[in-house]
Amino acid sequence: MLRLDKIHPFVSGNKWFKLRYYLEEAKQQNKKRIVTYGGAWSNHIIATAAACRLHGIDCTGIIRGERPSVLCATLQLAAEMGMEFIFMSREDYGAGRIPDELRTANNYFISSGGYGSPGAKGASAILDHCKKEKYTHICCAVGTGTMLAGLAEVALASQHLTGISVLKNNFQLEDDVKRLVHKEHNNFRILHDYHFGGYAKYDETLLRFMNGFFRETAIPTDFVYTGKLCFAVMNMAEKNFFPARSRILLIHSGGLTGNLSLKKGLLIF
Repeated sequence: MLRLDKIHPFVSGNKWFKLRYYLEEAKQQNKKRIVTYGGAWSNHIIATAAACRLHGIDCTGIIRGERPSVLCATLQLAAEMGMEFIFMSREDYGAGRIPDELRTANNYFISSGGYGSPGAKGASAILDHCKKEKYTHICCAVGTGTMLAGLAEVALASQHLTGISVLKNNFQLEDDVKRLVHKEHNNFRILHDYHFGGYAKYDETLLRFMNGFFRETAIPTDFVYTGKLCFAVMNMAEKNFFPARSRILLIHSGGLTGNLSLKKGLLIF
């Protein structure tokens, strides 16, 4: 497992890579504020807030849904790091509406989850942090598909790249990834059988697996992304999905702050 979760407590895992070129471009263009999108428990929101604080640039999060009476733990942390919030109805959010007060040339916009060519370019550097030629199979969780696209760009022709979708029936993911990959031929596939009910959904089976995985490996996972990834790979191995003598690399994409939304005691770490 490539432990990208150890990079930074908040700009965690793949977020460090996906945000890199967006932030560089914003600074080159002398933008005064980063504006991005996400849900109330979004790892991307908290990572962007932390990264902007490190770079000394203001930031605003457009948050899906109505403003709650009390901010959740993720938004509280993002606010402590200096992020301002604009809450938007799910309908306006889904339509990509930009609030009038943010329509200024001083603002730099980043899509939800960092989806886009700069995000994929940043993610393509992930495999620089291991000896990628050692592995026959590379596996990662998939939300927007940005990281998977970056990995597909640099994976060797002989390697099999498997993405585990954490969204229910989001079959447009394949096309979303292909839009960001410049190679004419790529060797990735996305599996849609391990979402546990949909984005940020979970059940007792997943939580029990995550606790057992931690007992055996001392590696923490999150219930939105990496818990589903590890469950999927172990299940696939039991079903002989991988040929004998396969050498499998799992990408730990961070996001452990997502576990803050769970009731205390459900996880042992």
